[in-house]
Amino acid sequence: MKPEVSAFFDPATNTISYIVKDPNSDHCAIIDSVMDIDYAAGRITFEHADTMIADIRNRGLTLDWIIETHVHADHLSAAPYIQDKLGGKIGVGEKIQLIQETFGKIFNEGTEFQRDGSQFDALFTDGDRYQVGTMTARTIYTPGHTPACMVHVMGDAAFVGDTLFMPDGGSARADFPGGDAGQLYDSIQKVLSLPDDTRLFMCHDYGPNGRDIQWETTVAEEKAHNIHVGGGKTRDEFIKFRTERDAQLAMPKLIIPSLQVNMRAGEVPVDKDGNPMLKVPINGL
Repeated sequence: MKPEVSAFFDPATNTISYIVKDPNSDHCAIIDSVMDIDYAAGRITFEHADTMIADIRNRGLTLDWIIETHVHADHLSAAPYIQDKLGGKIGVGEKIQLIQETFGKIFNEGTEFQRDGSQFDALFTDGDRYQVGTMTARTIYTPGHTPACMVHVMGDAAFVGDTLFMPDGGSARADFPGGDAGQLYDSIQKVLSLPDDTRLFMCHDYGPNGRDIQWETTVAEEKAHNIHVGGGKTRDEFIKFRTERDAQLAMPKLIIPSLQVNMRAGEVPVDKDGNPMLKVPINGL
């Protein structure tokens, strides 16, 4: 089965969101949506999400699922906003509970913040299956970048989140709390064990060496040419490179608002008076 995949690039965060349409019906899913934020001004808007919503409405599609491949540290999810407009269920990996426990402490969240994943409509485990119209999607647990990452396979397409980048981009960092370079290598091998002609869709691209932004490749291309794991690079080689590389990286610009929002399934936290409010933990990350 070959689903129809429409990509929506957000230049502010270098994120690619997707509408994935079942080829045999008018049902679809959204992968890794984006909510716009002007962090300096404390202003949230929804231009990116509105573009996707308009596309779904113009095509007369029914939204079944709003999927988060993981708790993103570099952009904010628009899942509840989209759900309010179009319906659908919000799904994430069940290990979200580990993320909520870890960052619930860092952000000093009170007992009212539930750490059981109940903010989401569905918590996926490895090998789970769910329906997008007539199309059966399945999940692959791929920890390493975070402990809660999952790849979603729909027909011949796999949405890899931050597990992999384009071949000339390599792989994502593994130094966030709960991340692990060895686990990331093992997870990448799971993805590369899919059929060679499987289409792989990235969550981010940064146009290395000035090339145009890209987001689609194949398992065969990654195995042959990925600069971090392709060409038979060993687990030990990857761990050494990834660990040394991560030590040089700055924190993502939006990590503080992103984590607070995304561990709540896209809801902005509120203060004691019910006003939307974000915290900045000093020396907490």
